[in-house]
Amino acid sequence: MQQPGSLLCVTLGSPSGRVAEQLLARGWNLSPATDLVAAGRLQAHMQFTLGLLVVGAEASVTEAAMEACVAASPGAEWVAVCGAQSLESPAFRELVLGHFFDHMLLPVDLRELEMVLGHASQRAMLRHRNEAARRSAVDALGMVGQGPAITRLREQIRKVAATEAPVLIGGESGSGKELAARAIHQCSQRSGGPFVAVNCGAISPTLIQSELFGHERGAFTGASSERRGLIEAASGGTIFLDEIGDLPLELQTNLLRFLQEKTISRVGGVRNLHVDVRVVAASHVDLAEAVAVGQFREDLFYRLNVLSIDVAPLRRRMEDVPILAEYFFQRCVAKGRTRVRGFSRQALAAMLAHGWPGNVRELFNRVQRAVVMTDRRLIGPTDLGLEAVENAVGTGLDAARTMAERDVICLTLTRVGRNVTHAARELGVSRMTLYRLMDKHGIALESESRPHAAPSWPAATPPIRMTPTIPNADPVGEMLKKSAAAGYRPDWSGAGKPAGRA
Repeated sequence: MQQPGSLLCVTLGSPSGRVAEQLLARGWNLSPATDLVAAGRLQAHMQFTLGLLVVGAEASVTEAAMEACVAASPGAEWVAVCGAQSLESPAFRELVLGHFFDHMLLPVDLRELEMVLGHASQRAMLRHRNEAARRSAVDALGMVGQGPAITRLREQIRKVAATEAPVLIGGESGSGKELAARAIHQCSQRSGGPFVAVNCGAISPTLIQSELFGHERGAFTGASSERRGLIEAASGGTIFLDEIGDLPLELQTNLLRFLQEKTISRVGGVRNLHVDVRVVAASHVDLAEAVAVGQFREDLFYRLNVLSIDVAPLRRRMEDVPILAEYFFQRCVAKGRTRVRGFSRQALAAMLAHGWPGNVRELFNRVQRAVVMTDRRLIGPTDLGLEAVENAVGTGLDAARTMAERDVICLTLTRVGRNVTHAARELGVSRMTLYRLMDKHGIALESESRPHAAPSWPAATPPIRMTPTIPNADPVGEMLKKSAAAGYRPDWSGAGKPAGRA
C-alpha cells in the first residue's frame, strides 16, 4: 500500500503525458496511469491521498467516467490539469467545481503545480485527521460525541447494563432516549435476545392492552385467533416502553403486576404466562411530579425507577454539535451522489448559536434537508434554515447576557414556586413583560403551555446556577461576574424560541 501523500496521476490524451514524467523527475511519489482502466487497477490495490487528472485535447472520456474514477479514491484531494477547450463543456465545469480541489490550464507551470499539489496534500491530511476523529467519536453503541455529558452517559449505561433491574430514562423529546435504551440492551447479557420498542403514547388506548399483553381467540370482536403481545414477544430480551407517562391509569395496574410477578395474562385469558423480560422505560415528563398530581401510580413509579439515567438535551452538550452534524452529513451523502463536501465555517457558527429545541432529531432533519437543497459545495446557514452569526465576539457577549437574564428568571421562578405574579414583583417588571421574556428564552410553565399534560422532565428546565441571595443586589451583574471568573462558556440555551417549537 502506498505511503500517505502518494499521488495518482491519470493522463488522458497523448499531449499531456509529460506532466507525470516531470513530477517523477522531481521526486514525487507518483503512480502513473494512462487511462481510467489502469487507474482503476491501481485504486483497487492502493490508497492515495492525492489525485492528478491531466486531460489533453485528444481525450475522449466522458465526464461520468472521470467522476467514477475520482469517487474511487474516497478521502483523496484531486487537482485537474486541462486545456482551455475542456472548460467550454458545462459538464466538465460541473465536475471540476464539484469534485476537485483546484484546476490549472495547459501548458502548466511545474512550480505552480507543485505548490497546488502541496496545498491539496495538506488538505487531504486535515481531512484524514478529521475522519479519524469522527470515527473515534462514534463508539460501538452508536453514540456520537466526546463531551462530558455523553461520556458520563456511556459510563452510566455500562453500569446499569450489568444488572437486571428496571431502568428509567429521562430526557426531552428527540434527545436520544431510545438510542440509550438500545445501548443498554447491547451491553447487557440479553444482547442476543430481542429488543422491542413500544411508544405508549402512539397506541390507541382501546388497543394498548391487547398490544402489550396479547389476546386469546374470541376475546373481543375481530379476535379470530390468539396473539402474543409485545411483552411476550420480547421474552429473553428487553422491552423499551417509551413515553410511559402516557400510559392509561388502568393499564398501569397490569404493568405493575407484571413487574412484580414476571407474569402476564392475555386479554380474555384465564392463565398466567411467565415472561423473562427486562423493562427499560422512558418519559419526557417528570414522573415524580406526575405522581404528585395523580396522573401516574406511585407504586409503579418506584418499581420502574430502580435505576435511572438522564439523557442531556443537545443545548447542554454543544461541543458535540459539529461532530453530530458531520456524522449525519456522512450518513446522508452515503445514500446517493452529491457534490456537497461539508459545512462552511458560517454554518458551524450558526449551529453553535442555535438553541436546538428539537434536540438531536432536529439537527439530523436540518442536515438532511441541507444536503438535498443546497446548490453549493459547502452547506451554509441558510441551507440549514438558521440565521448567520455576523460577529463571533459580539455574539459571545450577547449570549452571556442572554444566559444571565434567563438564569435569573429561572432562579426567581423556582424560588417563588413558579408563580408568575410573585416572580414579576421580585424582578421589578410587569407580568406581561415577564411573559415576553419567558417566551424569548423558551421558559414555559407546563400548566399554561400544556394544561392536560404532566410537567416536563427536569432536564427540559435549564439548570439553575444557585447564587447567594443578596438584598438589593443586581442579580444579572452578579451572575455575569461569576461566569467570567469561572471561565464562562456559552451553552446557547433557548436561542430565543419558545419551548417545544422546532
